[in-house]
Amino acid sequence: MAVSTVTVKGQTTIPKKIRKYLKLQPGDKIDFIVEESGKVVLEPATLDVKELEGILHKPGMKAVSGEEMAKAIKSRFMRK
Repeated sequence: MAVSTVTVKGQTTIPKKIRKYLKLQPGDKIDFIVEESGKVVLEPATLDVKELEGILHKPGMKAVSGEEMAKAIKSRFMRK
């Protein structure tokens, strides 16, 4: 069993053994799930696909269609 202490700010450190088991890295988010029994389950948070919307867009970039993207990829591939 792993034990952690809660600070006055409500913070705690997830023990290394648990971080390793859950494959948690700095910056990862975690979900706390309270079950009907009162037991609290900790698991890596998963992203909803909608949260990824716009992740590749940078300000000033022009939007391109799938067809334009395919042409650019083909053109780049043919140059090699």
